[in-house]
Parts: sequence; structure tokens; C-alpha cells
Amino acid sequence: MDLGYTGKRCLVTASTGGLGYAIARAMAAEGASVFLNGRNGETVNRAVARLHGEVPGATISGVVGNSGSADGCAEIIAACPDVDVLVVNLGIYEAMDIYEAGDDRWYELIETNVMSGIRLSRNYLPKMLARNSGRVIFMASESGINPAPEMPAYSATKTMQMSVARNLAETTKGTAVTVNSVLPGPCSTEGVSKLIAGLYPGVETAEAERRFVAENRATSLIQRLSRPEEVADFVTFLGSSRTGIVNGAALRIDGGLIRTVM
Repeated sequence: MDLGYTGKRCLVTASTGGLGYAIARAMAAEGASVFLNGRNGETVNRAVARLHGEVPGATISGVVGNSGSADGCAEIIAACPDVDVLVVNLGIYEAMDIYEAGDDRWYELIETNVMSGIRLSRNYLPKMLARNSGRVIFMASESGINPAPEMPAYSATKTMQMSVARNLAETTKGTAVTVNSVLPGPCSTEGVSKLIAGLYPGVETAEAERRFVAENRATSLIQRLSRPEEVADFVTFLGSSRTGIVNGAALRIDGGLIRTVM
């Protein structure tokens, strides 16, 4: 199946590793011109070199900037003024006690997880609408529907992301531009592995992951963490020319963790 990525410009935020890198790699493999983004020039350069090695002949560019800040978004936009596909992937999370976490922790997660997508969409989405072509994808989480008790601030920001994405989608009515949210379950990235290791200190990685799913995500039907490439394949399809009828949706790829029908 031709997904129509040839010649398309795709920006994936926070894509020097983890889930963002997997998405960038999948889109590059489909023929897209991919912009890898990270906060550090050296890290970005290493990721670009790695991706060139894994997808020979791909068109890869590095864009340095922290999309979790206003200045960083401005840097990204200056280096990459226009794109055909925007994947808002940057997100931070941490285990915290809802009664003990101070305002500063909540504000940091809101600034990073929510405002990053708003700032970038304000630039890229109007340009997509002007040419009647484009995709915006917010990487939300099943925690936006099924709040994680150990991550209250993170869960709240993911609910906010879904609302922002739907509101932006309303501005695309009658066009060929779409805005959607994707809701993965826990994924086996470096960041999630670190979080789980903190919850189960001294426990071997595979056993810690098994216990995390069993004890914290017991309703999961797959009873395991998802793999980055599984999520990346779905996101790549959603960003393609084949999904014009999918708009304003919050798409659950959570391994059956959420029990509600709707």
C-alpha cells in the first residue's frame, strides 16, 4: 500500500530517541523528508546519523529546539517554517503524590505537554489549511481517559491534549486537513523503563515490566508493554494520505486497557 509520503515534510518533536525516533524512522522509510528534533545539537546530529544508517537514502534534517518552551518553539519554526505532517510527541512524566506535588511541577508538565502542541499548531495548521492538505497528530495517552494514579499531572495534561486536538480539528471542517490524537498504552521506551525501574527498585527489567502491567494496568488485554515500532506504524498510517476520513478522533491503541466501549 502506497501511503503517499514521497515528498512530504514531516516534523516529529522529541524524536532523537524513544517513540519519537521510531515514528520518524517509519515515516522516513515510507519516503518522507523527516525533521528530527531535539534540545541538544550533538544529540540531534547523532540521531540523524543513526537514521541515515538505518534508512539509506532517506532525506533527514536535524532541528534543534525545545518545543516545551516558547523560545524553543520559535527556534523550531525558524529552522522548519512549514511541514505537511506535524507529530506533537514531546511529553514528560513522573510519578508523584497528588497531595505533595507543588504548583511548579504541575505548571512544568502543562507547559511542556500541552503548550508545545498549541504553539506549533498555531504556526503549521493555518498553512496546511491554506493549501488544503496536512496532518497534525497529538501523541496523547490512554491515561487521558483512564487517569494513572501514580501520574496525576501527566494524566491531566493528556486529557487537555485531547481537548486541544479536537478544538483544532473543528477549524478544519470541509477541508482535506485532519487533526487527531493517538492514545497509546505504556510503551517500552527508555523513559518508561526508567519510570518502572523507580517503582520497582532492584527488580530485573522484564519482571518489573510484568509487575507494572499486572499491578497498575490490570485491564490490559495484551498484558505487556507495547513496542515503539508498533505505535510508530499506526501513527505513520494515520499521517498518510489514506486517512482523510479520520478527523477529530482520539484513537485508542492501548492494548485493550480501557474498558469503556466509547
